[in-house]
Amino acid sequence: MDSQPPTDSEVPEDKGQLARRTVLVAGGVAVTAVGVAGALSVSASAQEATTAPPTPTGDTCYTLTSELVEGPYYIDADKIRRDVTEDQEGIPLTLDLTVIDADTCRPLRNAAVDIWHCNATGVYSGYESTGGGGGPAPTGAPPSGTPTGTPTGGPPGGGGGHQEPTDDDRFLRGTWHTDRHGHVTFKTVFPGWYQGRCVHIHVKVHVDGEWTDAGYEGGHTCHTGQLFFDEKSVIATSVLEPYVSNTATRTTLTEDGIYPQNGHEGGLLYLQYDRRRIGRGVRARLTLGVAPDETNEGEGGGGPGGPGGPSTSASPSASPSASAS
Repeated sequence: MDSQPPTDSEVPEDKGQLARRTVLVAGGVAVTAVGVAGALSVSASAQEATTAPPTPTGDTCYTLTSELVEGPYYIDADKIRRDVTEDQEGIPLTLDLTVIDADTCRPLRNAAVDIWHCNATGVYSGYESTGGGGGPAPTGAPPSGTPTGTPTGGPPGGGGGHQEPTDDDRFLRGTWHTDRHGHVTFKTVFPGWYQGRCVHIHVKVHVDGEWTDAGYEGGHTCHTGQLFFDEKSVIATSVLEPYVSNTATRTTLTEDGIYPQNGHEGGLLYLQYDRRRIGRGVRARLTLGVAPDETNEGEGGGGPGGPGGPSTSASPSASPSASAS
């Protein structure tokens, strides 16, 4: 088997390569922990909204990024690609992630990183016939800086078991490898929202597997988390198309039942954008501190999917015997 990750020439970024990835599920206990911010500095003009992560010092590297629920819309047959946009409209988003071993601070090279999220109107690819966000198509008043009401019960797309896909679309989903510095960059669009959840991106990190012509095979999932956006950025996007067409009641960051309310340790992204022209694009950054020897499939931790609440199950296609969808 060829253990080398795909190169740019091997995997066209505009089309990608449909791959079935097999992830061996080891019997591990999900860890509830706190995270680490990356050593990234950002220079910005007076017109740019930016939050610059601090440089890790002391025991900063010895904390873990929070493990959160996988959610029902994970599909383990994504495309091996960095540009996951396809034909989806929205504000361009560049997502820079760095994966490190939280115990040693060393970057994890050749790890497979998955991301998946809904589009600007709250729809997940593969689940369009269900409304995409765990319920019927969005209805109600447009979002504002002060959302109406506090959702009750488990947020759609957060807890609950895995749901089988209803169609073959795979927009806003993709897998790519980390480089020797533990870095991986995705091109996508700023996510929208659906009733019961704040704006977020799902993420998984897989290690100890091998890159083959079929994608990434073997190994185990050492991190399952979610990435979050601050309220200022979400409000700024909500007045632009196609986000303004999303009429679902919006849940704020503080109202969300999955976000652990612990800042960057829980997945809150560092953002950089021109606050007067956010439509030109947003850059998001975060360092994920993981425990590569642990197995975290997203079956617990954070919100309704945490201890004592309903848990999600890994996608059936995450087992070696499952067929690609």
